[in-house]
Amino acid sequence: MRYGAASGRRRVGRHRPRGLRLRPRRPHRRGHGLRRRRPRLDPGRIYRGSLPAHGRLTYRLDLADATATAYVPVTAVPPAHTDVTSTDGIRVTVRDAHGTACSFATARFGAGLSPRPVTALGKREAGRALCRGAGTYSVLVERLDTGGTSAPWDLELAPVMEPRLTSPGPTGAPQAWDSASPEPITGEARERAGGAGFTAARALGPGVWRTALVPGRTVFYKVPLDWGRRLQAAAELGGAAGHGYVGGALDLSLYDPVRGLADDVSLGYTGVRKPVALAPLPPVEYANRYAAPAAVSALRFAGDYYLVLHLSDRLTETFGPGPYEVTLRVRVDGRAHAGPGYAGRPEPDGVFTPTAQDEAAPPIGGGGAGSAGGAGSPAMKAVAAGGIGLGTALLLVLGGWTLAARRDQTRVSAQKPTA
Repeated sequence: MRYGAASGRRRVGRHRPRGLRLRPRRPHRRGHGLRRRRPRLDPGRIYRGSLPAHGRLTYRLDLADATATAYVPVTAVPPAHTDVTSTDGIRVTVRDAHGTACSFATARFGAGLSPRPVTALGKREAGRALCRGAGTYSVLVERLDTGGTSAPWDLELAPVMEPRLTSPGPTGAPQAWDSASPEPITGEARERAGGAGFTAARALGPGVWRTALVPGRTVFYKVPLDWGRRLQAAAELGGAAGHGYVGGALDLSLYDPVRGLADDVSLGYTGVRKPVALAPLPPVEYANRYAAPAAVSALRFAGDYYLVLHLSDRLTETFGPGPYEVTLRVRVDGRAHAGPGYAGRPEPDGVFTPTAQDEAAPPIGGGGAGSAGGAGSPAMKAVAAGGIGLGTALLLVLGGWTLAARRDQTRVSAQKPTA
C-alpha cells in the first residue's frame, strides 16, 4: 500500500513513490465495445494492477460451489502528493451472468482530504434471494473522481472463499449484546511500529502501544480474535506546536479478516492531544452477518482483524512535518468458544483462524517499515481489463514507499520556513 508524505506544496500528476518496480507486460487493447477476455480472479491469491482516471476494470470470478460465499476486497492507493476530494474513491460491483447486481460497495477518502488506501468489498453471498447459483460472476471496479489528478491509482485485490457450514447454523442476528463503552485501557505504552499494508500488518495484543507517524503515512496492525471475543480500540494524537485546525487529522479504521470495513472514525486537531475511539462492537459471531448495521455484520468470522491508522498530509502545512506521536489502546475481552464447522477449507487456507499473539516479534522489514506485501503468496500477478491500456504490472515495494515518505519529509523539513 501507499505511504507518502505531503509537502507544503502539493504535487499533482504522474508522480510515483520511489521504490516502485514495474514489470512490463503486453499492453491491453483500447477501444469501445471491443470484446476482451476478462482476467480471472482465483480466491486465495493476491492481484495487483492500476486504475486510470475515470477508469473501469472488469474481472471474472468462477464459482463452482453454489453454497460458498465469495468476497472480493479491492484496495485503491493514490500516488503520494495528489489532491483528492471527499467524494473521490472506488466502487466495486459483483454481478451474475445475467447482469443482476449481487452487491455493490464504495470507499471514499472522506472529509480528511488526504490520499490514503481505501478498500471496498464486493460480495456474492450464498443463501440470498439473488445470485444463488454457481457459475461465472463479474467484478467491476470503478474509479470515482471529480477531475483532481489524472495519475493512475495502484490496486490490490485479495478474493476470499468461505465454504458452507457442515450443519445448519443460525439464521438471524444476535438479539442482544453489551453495547456500553468500556473504560479506556491504561498502562505504560510500548513501542510498536505498524506494517505497510494488510499483508505486512504487525500483530498486536491487548495493551497500550505507541508509534511515531509523519503526515501522509498509513500503518496497519492486526489483532487476532477468536469466536466470542470482542475488540475495542482507541487512538490518541499527541500535541504539537502551532495554531490552527485540521479536520480528519487522524483516521482509525477497523477491517475484518476479508478486509471488509467494520468502523471508521477520525478526529479534528488543534495541536492539543486528543483521542478518538471506535464505536462499541459486538463479540465475533457467525450470526452477526444477518445484522443490518455494517459495524455488526462485519464481525462475522474469527481471524485477524486489522486496525489501520492514517495521519493526514494536511498536518504539515499547519503544524509542521512531524513526526507525531500516536498512542493506540487495544482491549480484547469476551469468552472464546468453538465456532461453526465449515464443510471445506476456506481460500486462502487459515483466513478464518486467528494468528498466535506475537507481541515480541521483530519489526517487519527492519525498523517496522514493512516488506513487499505478500511476497510469500502463491501467486502475485496484476490483471486488469476494460480500458486500462497501461500494460504494466505493479509490484508494490512497501518498504520503499515508506522510505520515500521519510525522504520527502526530510526535504520538507529542510525547506520549511522557520519564521
